[in-house]
Amino acid sequence: MVPTSSIPAVAGRAMRVVVLADTHAPRRWTSCPPAVAAQLRRADVILHAGDVCTAALLDELAGYAPVLAVAGNNDGPDVAAWGAPPTLQADLGGLRVAMIHDSGAAQGRLRRMRRRFPDADLVVFGHSHIPLDAGDGGFRIFNPGSPTDRRRQPQGTVGVLSVEGGRLAAAGIIAVT
Repeated sequence: MVPTSSIPAVAGRAMRVVVLADTHAPRRWTSCPPAVAAQLRRADVILHAGDVCTAALLDELAGYAPVLAVAGNNDGPDVAAWGAPPTLQADLGGLRVAMIHDSGAAQGRLRRMRRRFPDADLVVFGHSHIPLDAGDGGFRIFNPGSPTDRRRQPQGTVGVLSVEGGRLAAAGIIAVT
């Protein structure tokens, strides 16, 4: 059974969702980078797609807004104990969201995630550190990249989603370095 959560819609305006992945604290995230904090201060909810590496980071994020997280391959038992399962499904103001850390190989990813999470409108994932926003026929997959471990990417990034009326009104990848 996949754990589920529900975050109600924000009355009178779009819900702002900040999406993180692959923060790798404390090796890569010793404190919240200022450009990331600027995004988090405006969040109604925060999604973390794994490789948090320490539950203390999830506690730090929860100081900004409610946090939903999944465990990644570098996360220990403290992250799972905090409440980060391997996968989860959530209702964000009517938008059906699934989360997983590793979505597998790039080839066939969209079809594979649609099969794995048939009830989801959006699947959020991490692991590759490569930002991605792709969709087909009302189904979308989204990787925010990493704000702290950009690997071969030109900049560190986070994702920002706008949920309005039970649908994904906007999605963007924001450079934070």
